[in-house]
Amino acid sequence: MELTPIAERFILHWGEMGSRWGVNRTVAQIHALLYLLGRPIAADEIADTLGVARSNVSTSLKELQSWRLAKVVHVMGDRRDHFETSTDIWELFKLIVEGRRQREIDPTLTVLKDSLDSPEMAQESRDTEQRIRDTLQFLETLTTWSDEMLRMKPETLMKTLGMGAKLSRTMRRTKS
Repeated sequence: MELTPIAERFILHWGEMGSRWGVNRTVAQIHALLYLLGRPIAADEIADTLGVARSNVSTSLKELQSWRLAKVVHVMGDRRDHFETSTDIWELFKLIVEGRRQREIDPTLTVLKDSLDSPEMAQESRDTEQRIRDTLQFLETLTTWSDEMLRMKPETLMKTLGMGAKLSRTMRRTKS
């Protein structure tokens, strides 16, 4: 399959952004290809289109599946597995936020809580204990807020974000 210049540019950029977010470049490029195509595609076609090794595609697809960003589908008359992703940007955003929370935020919350509950905390300075408490409170507030945002319908969330931006601008103006 031949990519258009815009599709190629998007896929390359998404791969670069993935690298900056700690995601393997090929994983991000495959996700971008699946997103832009909006239809199931076989792994060998992904490898040919992106010019990457079939083994790399297989590994990358497994990672996307673990994030629930790609799924296997079957196409009538073709015995190969095909892969697709959602084309709903809000659904993808929610999956990414939920995945990052599970992998990054939740373990941090556990370490912070365990640290505060540990008898060894008595050996730490009050400043250290307070910083851990402040970090825990911040992350708990952030996760509560993100949970509320993720429960909203996309239209409601967009309105809420718009109101938040207006409120932020108003607050900056009143401080000036």
